Amino acid sequence: MVGPDIDAEMILLSARLLKSLGIGAVRLQLNSLGTQAARMAFREVLADYFRQHESVLDEDSRRRLDSNPLRILDSKHPMVQDLIAAAPVLPDHLDEESREHFGRLCELLTAAGIEFILNPRLVRGLDYYSRTVFEWTTDRLGAQDAVCSGGRYDGLVEMLGGRPTPAVGWALGMERIVALMEDAGVAAPDTAPHVFFVAAGEEAGAQSVRITEYLRNRLPGLRLLLNCGGGSLKSQMKRADRSGASVALILGDHECKESVVALKALREDVAQETVKQDSVVDALLARFGEALL
Repeated sequence: MVGPDIDAEMILLSARLLKSLGIGAVRLQLNSLGTQAARMAFREVLADYFRQHESVLDEDSRRRLDSNPLRILDSKHPMVQDLIAAAPVLPDHLDEESREHFGRLCELLTAAGIEFILNPRLVRGLDYYSRTVFEWTTDRLGAQDAVCSGGRYDGLVEMLGGRPTPAVGWALGMERIVALMEDAGVAAPDTAPHVFFVAAGEEAGAQSVRITEYLRNRLPGLRLLLNCGGGSLKSQMKRADRSGASVALILGDHECKESVVALKALREDVAQETVKQDSVVDALLARFGEALL
């Protein structure tokens, strides 16, 4: 579970996601922080270096000098940038096991055709990170250049009171992803629900949950929004219209007694129809096709 193949798989997952969204103006930056012990030793080396030049540091960097000197490496202050360029680098202070781990990760990414930049200044500021850290960055968004960031955080669960548990993951900046898609001229995917489920009444509310889960299990491609929070039939139909859904499924006391559900087209001028609850899957497939499967 702690091998570099897991790290590679997570990075490849992020690469494939970015590619599937049509985003190409990104580059992968990669580094290793080593073990917690190696990192703490390097922090002392780095702190000693910056203390020798403390008069040049800006106020924020001086504050970080005692709390987390690695974060000084993130400084964008022009005068501090010159100090950072000459500062010791973490890869020179890695323990042997972490060095082998990182080397194997680089081999796996290269074998998979993933280009990357080794960035010894990439540290990720949170203390629970260990070994692999990475960022997908872009030059299209100004100073907000990190699009997807993550790494290995084997110490996090233990810091929260749990047992030592290896872990790796990443997070996306959704607004930055959208901005890059717009920059690339990529049309946003259709996210409007196919169906809005209107449930009027207590019994209908209970049955609607059962039917909704049944439909989601049978039709994994179905985008179905279930009304929550109650409301009259009229108010729920307004929500259905605002949702952008193509169809409203309507379940009331009468439909519950008859084991049927009403299908009302919201974007077409066609007659409302009533179908048996066990035939709703077929009715939705007839309307939306095999994209729901």
